[in-house]
Amino acid sequence: MELPSLEQKRQQFDEFFRIKHPIKVNVRKLAADFVLPAVEQLTEHMPYAFRIASEMSALEVAALRPLRNLSEHAADLVTFLNHQSRKIDLMMSYILHEQMSQDEQYISHAFGGGGVVLCSDHPISEGQQCELRLFLEEEAAAVFCYGEVIACEQVADQYHISLFFNRLREEDQELLVRASLHLQTMQLRKRAKQRSDSE
Repeated sequence: MELPSLEQKRQQFDEFFRIKHPIKVNVRKLAADFVLPAVEQLTEHMPYAFRIASEMSALEVAALRPLRNLSEHAADLVTFLNHQSRKIDLMMSYILHEQMSQDEQYISHAFGGGGVVLCSDHPISEGQQCELRLFLEEEAAAVFCYGEVIACEQVADQYHISLFFNRLREEDQELLVRASLHLQTMQLRKRAKQRSDSE
């Protein structure tokens, strides 16, 4: 099977909407001889806390979906379950934060379903393979995946490191897409409120 070229990776990276937003990302550089697992084997390589978080998120979505169609009489039940869900999210968020390494921590400039752009004090070479852990505090979620540096650009006194997700589960890609769109909605509402407040 022919591997995608750098240009193809950049195209795939750009296919997805990216939002400028800071999230915490752990980056562990991998040795040149590291063999990336197949996407189907990613779950086996995930830290246990990430596996639990992913399963809980899927269960929550499946459990709440049928309730949306209930009549208004069930509104109190839906509110109660949403509060329970939020409590679980907060606990998962705490557990996932325990997985965060301060030594390998970066802050993103932007992220989306195709990759992440990190702010760094030091350049990272194109082609460098990395293990990534992305922490989405607003969603009380985290994503474990692998990425490859496809660009390193100096911006003022920092570097913007673009990493293409070359091993990412489909459900995690969907989570990143949903999170980026959710954050965009929040940003647009905030701007609209600021405009109306200043008029």
